[in-house]
Amino acid sequence: RKSIQYPAPSRVTEKDEMAVDKEELLETIANMTVLEVVELVDAMEEKFGVSAAMTAVAAAPAAAAEAAPEEEEQTEFDVVLTSFGSTKVGVIKAVRALTSLGLKEAKDLVESAPAPIREAVSKDEAEDARKQLEEAGGSV
Repeated sequence: RKSIQYPAPSRVTEKDEMAVDKEELLETIANMTVLEVVELVDAMEEKFGVSAAMTAVAAAPAAAAEAAPEEEEQTEFDVVLTSFGSTKVGVIKAVRALTSLGLKEAKDLVESAPAPIREAVSKDEAEDARKQLEEAGGSV
């Protein structure tokens, strides 16, 4: 009689084993030619009765739904003075009216253009500020 020796039980869990198998599978696929990958996909479609095209079509609406929030209307605006033009004093007065800055701070802000005058304001407030600054001779 011959005795058969079995390998000692491994402490590798099923999850670890799957992770290794997935990595090996991905590495194998990465080393395949395009023709071999196409043949593999065809074989998988046949074996599991699915189509890779159906997956792509099903994923398209999900991708479109994710892109939709980006099309929201902007609700917060920044008013940035780009230039004080030829009437610096008038622009300084307008900046003081739009902000709570003192004379020196407003002058420094105007002279450091481009500089943000109002940040994260509503569209109406931004339009009003732009109008006041442009009437005073500034560029926004």
